[in-house]
Amino acid sequence: MFETLTRVPDDPILGISAAFKRDTTPLKVDLGVGVYKDDNGNTPVPAAVRRAEAELIAAQATKTYLTPVGNAGFNAQVLELVTGSDHAGRKGDWAAAQAPGGSGALRLGAELLRLSSPGSKVHVSDPTWANHVPLLGTAGFQLERYPYYSATRHSVEFDRMLAHLEALPSAAIVLLHACCHNPTGQDLSMTQWEAIADVCARRGLLPFVDIAYQGLGDDLERDAASVRLIARQVPEMLVAVSCSKNFGLYRERTGLVMALNSSNERAAIATGQLGRLARTMWSMPPDHGAAIVDRVLSQPELRRAWSEELAAMAARINALRKLLADALPARTRATDFSWTTHQRGMFSRLDLTPAMVDTLREQHHVYCAPDGRINIAGVSAANVSHVAASVAAVMGYA
Repeated sequence: MFETLTRVPDDPILGISAAFKRDTTPLKVDLGVGVYKDDNGNTPVPAAVRRAEAELIAAQATKTYLTPVGNAGFNAQVLELVTGSDHAGRKGDWAAAQAPGGSGALRLGAELLRLSSPGSKVHVSDPTWANHVPLLGTAGFQLERYPYYSATRHSVEFDRMLAHLEALPSAAIVLLHACCHNPTGQDLSMTQWEAIADVCARRGLLPFVDIAYQGLGDDLERDAASVRLIARQVPEMLVAVSCSKNFGLYRERTGLVMALNSSNERAAIATGQLGRLARTMWSMPPDHGAAIVDRVLSQPELRRAWSEELAAMAARINALRKLLADALPARTRATDFSWTTHQRGMFSRLDLTPAMVDTLREQHHVYCAPDGRINIAGVSAANVSHVAASVAAVMGYA
């Protein structure tokens, strides 16, 4: 039977890490996979998270099962982190279920949508995170793209985006990036978010918001403002939350799916359905990361320390944006790269063709995604000159 299987091509993002590890050149730079890195190229665990984990291990007396919807404390804490203390004015209307990471949250949310809205299409931004399309497509959805980013102007094509959403049929599902757009780093303004919330409410569209970088853009509050704004205007929405980046819990697979309902009664029903669906996929979610997050967010001292460290990480990323934007013009005949400093989060997308990306890797040992997406956190004072010179060379400026 297994002889009918065909070889799977390398994942376009994860394959970068494998190639980088095989490279023995000291000058190599990894701007590929979206993980935060410090000045030494390491991906640290925040100090508050390490402390919470140590306390958890010392105090935890059992590893018995949770329910299919997961750690109740984690669910409540993360729901409040994203929606605010008043739950965006919709207390009691939210259903929540823990999931294995942001990807698990997206998939569990997709399964709930397939159950409640069979036949609806999911509309994703052009471009979007590389795994959105296969992840949601495997769940059985037909996907279409809406205009989002202009590579020539390095800005959001908002008029085209809004016109596309205005033309969608009622009950269409719209996948939105709450902040730190992946792969472009180009976010919507609050005025633009107000227009998005309005069209979703008027046209009966279902917003499905992916928030994977809260706290790594502007700050914890402003990065979640889009979710809160939409929640106050639409009767229903879905939110997929990842704790991988802002808590440094990448391999612990810690996520949450949140479903906003039109009433408390509907929220209770949705919670039951999320639990049933989770039971058929992974039965019980992994608790370790969720228990750590619950402890960090529920203890004021730990929460304050984590918030401060997260703010420092965001400030460092924004400083690295400027460092790169200042280094590139000297190598590219004064070409303006200041547009990168107006973006937020870990990513930016340079004007690189796949062939240029191959040359960047093979001749200069600088690794990035095939579409030119770079992880800004991989830049440092030690490597920025090499990165800028390499990018200039493949773009024909050297």
